[in-house]
Amino acid sequence: PFSGIDDRENWPIVFYNRTCQCQGNFMGYNCGECRFGYTGPNCTIRRNMIRKEIFRMTTAEKDKLIAYLNLAKRTTSPDYVIATGTYEQMNNGSNPMFADINVYDLFVWLHYYASRDAFLEDGSVWADIDFAHEAPGFLPWHRFFLLLWER
Repeated sequence: PFSGIDDRENWPIVFYNRTCQCQGNFMGYNCGECRFGYTGPNCTIRRNMIRKEIFRMTTAEKDKLIAYLNLAKRTTSPDYVIATGTYEQMNNGSNPMFADINVYDLFVWLHYYASRDAFLEDGSVWADIDFAHEAPGFLPWHRFFLLLWER
């Protein structure tokens, strides 16, 4: 009944059409990161990434993966914070309520946000809708999510 109201319904095209367009091999919210698959100061060096099947990893590779996960849990994100209150609780934005977030929890929150109920303008809730898992955006959303995680 609420088709067309929540932007997540049309993921990813609705977001691509609303974001800035970076030049060359740059990407990110400020065009300051290399596109996936590129590295170097000018993002011109091609970098091939191979995702190894977890059951074929050596003990050292598994230990390294666990160490990186633990590091993500101890590292504060330099770019993102999380809202700790609603817009109304923030007095319509005049009393900001934000907290730092670690890198691991940022990814947990991103996944949760893509899967949660949609809050509509009139205050009602479009419940039991999961655009990240029960819609055409499942594969592209999770591909992007994994690319961000690997970065």
